Amino acid sequence: MEDVLIKIKNIKKQFETGEVITKVLHGVSFEIDKGDFVAIMGPSGSGKSTLVHILSFLDRSTSGEYLFEGQNINEFDDNKLAELRNKKIGFVFQSFNLLARTTVLNNVILPLEYNGARDKASAAMKALKSVGLEHRLDHFSNQLSGGEKQRVAIARALVNNPEVIFADEPTGNLDSMSGQQVMEILVNLNEKGKTIILVTHEQYTANTAKRIIKIRDGILESDSSVQSRVDLKNGLVK
Repeated sequence: MEDVLIKIKNIKKQFETGEVITKVLHGVSFEIDKGDFVAIMGPSGSGKSTLVHILSFLDRSTSGEYLFEGQNINEFDDNKLAELRNKKIGFVFQSFNLLARTTVLNNVILPLEYNGARDKASAAMKALKSVGLEHRLDHFSNQLSGGEKQRVAIARALVNNPEVIFADEPTGNLDSMSGQQVMEILVNLNEKGKTIILVTHEQYTANTAKRIIKIRDGILESDSSVQSRVDLKNGLVK
């Protein structure tokens, strides 16, 4: 039990607009261990984005149980959830979400401004070094290529040393080579013990994970392991 990072049981979510009720999740249950690398897949409208918003404390379920590190998330108020989100969660988005007229270093420092961390520049430099961009720290983000922007976004997600990184379509706006480099960084982080939850519609990208969860029509369609990365690198998995 001590290795379980996330446990959800019978999670349901519905949205109400006036008298109209839209049911999105219909009772989803699974566990994610510390150090796992999980890809969540599903067609548009499947509920995967709503599920990930719940998992990352951006939204709450309508009903069901969510335990994070053994703590019942339903018992926390919004301020506590915001604190957990800042300390425990790192985000990587398809559109990068960097500040355009801000240096790479200051983009990475930004999350540290909210938690009172000391020696912010040193922590940001360490994160940038981990993605191979320490030589770009004084550049503005709008001077970078798409692949470099995503690597900065990964560094920003890492700077608080979170328990889990959520990567939402991280290769969606990249060419194939840049996308491969980004996925190699995520795989390397996972091999060093970081928990990764990847949202993607690309099967090839999902195959870099250890496990694939598929959501369809608001239910868990499948939850299966991926063959070893050795097989993937050798081209044995199509």
